Amino acid sequence: MDKKLRIDLQRVPKHVAIIMDGNGRWAKGKGMNRIFGHRNALNAVRDSVEAAAEINIEAITLYAFSTENWNRPKLEVDSLMTLLVNSLKKELPTFMKNGVKVNAIGLISSLPKKAQKALKEVFEETKNNSRIVLTLALSYGSREEIVNTIKNISKKVVNKELNLEEIDENTINNHLYTFNLPDVDLMIRTSGEQRISNFLLWQLAYAELYFTNVLWPDFRKEHFYDAIIDYQNRERRFGKTSEQITE
Repeated sequence: MDKKLRIDLQRVPKHVAIIMDGNGRWAKGKGMNRIFGHRNALNAVRDSVEAAAEINIEAITLYAFSTENWNRPKLEVDSLMTLLVNSLKKELPTFMKNGVKVNAIGLISSLPKKAQKALKEVFEETKNNSRIVLTLALSYGSREEIVNTIKNISKKVVNKELNLEEIDENTINNHLYTFNLPDVDLMIRTSGEQRISNFLLWQLAYAELYFTNVLWPDFRKEHFYDAIIDYQNRERRFGKTSEQITE
């Protein structure tokens, strides 16, 4: 039976976040360098976004490049940036066909100018698409995002634009990079690692976490659907009891 047919379309997560892990190990297993792994990860990105769109998920966020990734060898970082530019251009027709609106979060100003230009072009081209929002986390770190949020809220308090007593969860949500996205319902991490790695710490507060041993370049629609099926077999209580949820 097609795995997609086992999914209850009335109970799909609104927002799925993915930590795309395992490119280096995948390449090493084939006797190749890490860059080979990154290049072969594009099919996994395409499959995941298309699978999400097909079952009416509203948003998908991919951890593409963390603030810590700048510490990797320069050759690998340069190759990743070149790959980002080329991939955005190559995938634009697919984005348009599937109604994908592309967005990005993180310290975008720290990316090379070519990457910033390619991102702006794709943002502009896809801005009217409404089937699904694809957010790329680039030069992103959740702690940095939270620090930035605190600074911006503090400025408003100092400038008397905001009262201290008015600050609540909504205030914080509205100052995060993801202010226009729903909270994450499901976080997927590939390659067998079981860490969050400074990714959307606030937004993941009530997310279901799904870990798979599949290395990211091998991740396909069927694996994405496995995660959705597992999610739908869980009971999301948000602090309540099972009995309360049932009632």
